Amino acid sequence: MTPKERGLFELYEADPERADALVWGRVVDPNSRRGFLRGLGLTSMAAAVGASLPFSDKLPGGIIPAAFAETPKDFVIQGKDGLTLLNDRPLNAETPVTLLDEDFTSTAHHFVRNNGGVPQRAIDGSVEGWTLSLDGEVERPLTLDFQQLTRDFQSVERAMVLECGGNGRAGFNPPSTGNQWTLGAVGCAQYKGVRLADVLKKAGVKKSAVYVGYYGEDTHLSGDATKPVISRGVPIAKALHPETLLVYEMNGAPLPALHGFPVRLMAPGFPASASGKWLKRLWVRDQVHDGAKMTGTSYRVPKYPVKPGVEVPESDMVIIENMPVKSIITTPGTGASVQNGQALALRGHAWSGAGDVTAMHLSIDFGQTWVAAKLEPARNPWAWQRWTHNLRFPQPGYYEVWARATDHTGLAQPMVVPGWNPKGYLNNAMQRIAVTVA
Repeated sequence: MTPKERGLFELYEADPERADALVWGRVVDPNSRRGFLRGLGLTSMAAAVGASLPFSDKLPGGIIPAAFAETPKDFVIQGKDGLTLLNDRPLNAETPVTLLDEDFTSTAHHFVRNNGGVPQRAIDGSVEGWTLSLDGEVERPLTLDFQQLTRDFQSVERAMVLECGGNGRAGFNPPSTGNQWTLGAVGCAQYKGVRLADVLKKAGVKKSAVYVGYYGEDTHLSGDATKPVISRGVPIAKALHPETLLVYEMNGAPLPALHGFPVRLMAPGFPASASGKWLKRLWVRDQVHDGAKMTGTSYRVPKYPVKPGVEVPESDMVIIENMPVKSIITTPGTGASVQNGQALALRGHAWSGAGDVTAMHLSIDFGQTWVAAKLEPARNPWAWQRWTHNLRFPQPGYYEVWARATDHTGLAQPMVVPGWNPKGYLNNAMQRIAVTVA
């Protein structure tokens, strides 16, 4: 069973001694209450605090090292504003939906989803010595430095939705393990990069190519530098799609450390986990990639509807590709009020991993009737689409505004949480907000 991702404070509050074992591999002597760090455990803590531990044999068991002992309420995410912290190790934070009202998501308001530690190169902001290797089922393996990547291939700029596969996980019952995202693990920033297809073309993709797996420079929480944190990828057809990019700029600036500096993969329409950060290697394979978080139940859902809470055989799970159609109400927030007879201005965004959204509807009578909202076209494929509507209410009282998007394939958001799955993926239930008409 894959352990749930939890922060240090949650782990130590629930069971300090078990936290020692999980985080550092430390065994506590029940007589002396001292923690014995050996081998990888000692290496892990030394790597985490950035120095050796001369008195490791004297370290009491069940306490958080002082290097990490700041309180969660004082936790500051550099370069971010207003995000809700879900986890401090690894760092995961979502955006309150009202902060997503911008036409394109600013870097300060973009959610963060990490699986391990941010690499030192990204923190330093230096491309010196960085290379990206591309090997496997290609005629001519490549090793490109940053200058070659940005100089030798045509650059393109795109606005792209990036959404965590677990966005909306908090809505599933019974609950699933993992970060309990509500609505804010999504953003649509503007990116600059080169087409992965152009790089693959230079390498010469063989007919045997099936999948492209990525490897990044992020560090495993255990401190083991040889252990991949996450290594997912995309089918070769997606890799060769002209909108799949290797990006190096976000919102007109170099990629921030938290978002994959110096280069990340962007596979729009797929869950964000397919868009690997801090790239160092792309492996073209003759089979479906089987890297970290590609097997078991990771980013997979049952191939058929299942009863909530049941165990699903691994053979009956399929890899998530296109994300479902979805929308958010960014203005106003729930709890809004308006005077009787006045119109309430609503706005938000809609998107779909399958392509364009073609209709946006609102209901104030719990789904009995619907009105069409104005829906603007996407700036480019896989950018979200702005919708607006001035809504009027028939009389004073309490109302719920429901928002429903429909994509070009005819699929619409469901009223309730969709089919249950073990990891709580793909919740695209309609958002609803409360409105009081005075």
